[in-house]
Amino acid sequence: MRTRVPKLAGLMDAAEADVLAYMAFPAQHRAKLHSTNPLERLNGEIKRRSDVVGIFPNEDAVVRLIGALLLEQNDEWAVQRARYMSLETIAPLTDDPAISLPAQAV
Repeated sequence: MRTRVPKLAGLMDAAEADVLAYMAFPAQHRAKLHSTNPLERLNGEIKRRSDVVGIFPNEDAVVRLIGALLLEQNDEWAVQRARYMSLETIAPLTDDPAISLPAQAV
């Protein structure tokens, strides 16, 4: 295919690192990272709820609604350990103290 579509081949070569970035994560995370379906579902829910409201009185109202939806989704993802990554599985990937587990949890 490289000879027939060299421009596309160059584009794919340039994007290889970005496309395969999820492969740098542990194998248990890869299946959860290769798809954007959960984010698309969340974006759809935000759109659905904002369409119900229609016109927002100010920017703070938008932030409150979307913030509440994001907090709700975070809570759901936190208790669904089998489906999404938990803090316990993410913490070993970084040295950032803001992401590491408290001493009681380890």
